[in-house]
Amino acid sequence: MCTVIIRVPAARGEAVHLLAVRDEDPQRAWDPLGARWPELPGVVGVRDARAGGAWLAADPDAGRLAVLLNRADVSRRPEEELVSRGGIALASVAGASPVGEPATHGFNLVEVDGSAARVVTWDGAVLRTTGLAPGTHMIAHDDVDDPGTARIARWLGAFARAALPSSAQWWAPWLEILAGSAALPADDERAIVRDNRPLGYPTLSTLLCVAAVAPGTADVRYAALREPGRWDAVTLA
Repeated sequence: MCTVIIRVPAARGEAVHLLAVRDEDPQRAWDPLGARWPELPGVVGVRDARAGGAWLAADPDAGRLAVLLNRADVSRRPEEELVSRGGIALASVAGASPVGEPATHGFNLVEVDGSAARVVTWDGAVLRTTGLAPGTHMIAHDDVDDPGTARIARWLGAFARAALPSSAQWWAPWLEILAGSAALPADDERAIVRDNRPLGYPTLSTLLCVAAVAPGTADVRYAALREPGRWDAVTLA
């Protein structure tokens, strides 16, 4: 039940800004942001140590970034026919978006290419693409800007109203909102930094990334939470 906040610029050539919070089982090891795939020179990402794929990946020289969020699906395929979703973000930043009927569980894939962004959704039956208009959007486990998702209904307006400075730490206002949201219990449906175990999932918020992506460039920063499911004053690097 990860969360992504993304601001798409009105003018071509300006940067897309993104904040992504990852929810995962803390017992599932990962490698921090870095160049983890020798077969994909120049690509950086957060690597799943078990399956080798990526939750978030970027090709800075190409100005591309992709981040994958899990989504419930209606597929009736047997589990033995399904493959890991870990290669989806890596394929995306290499220029290959999902097509057809992916042999995976459901997902929302946020794709940023230069100043443009979109979300590719697979629910196990239909693959569809939603282009993101200029402005601020939130994505979690359902549709883009879904008012039925409690955290989006509660916090999208605050992220949209926040003015992002042109300074190096442009993400500071968004992190202030994230810190404010942590006043909620981690299992509150409105929480962004989350503990999903009361909902029947073994996942908690473990890390976050911010990124500024423009044509030919992507600046991605990473920080892990000291305690999963609990906000602290992180330093993004």
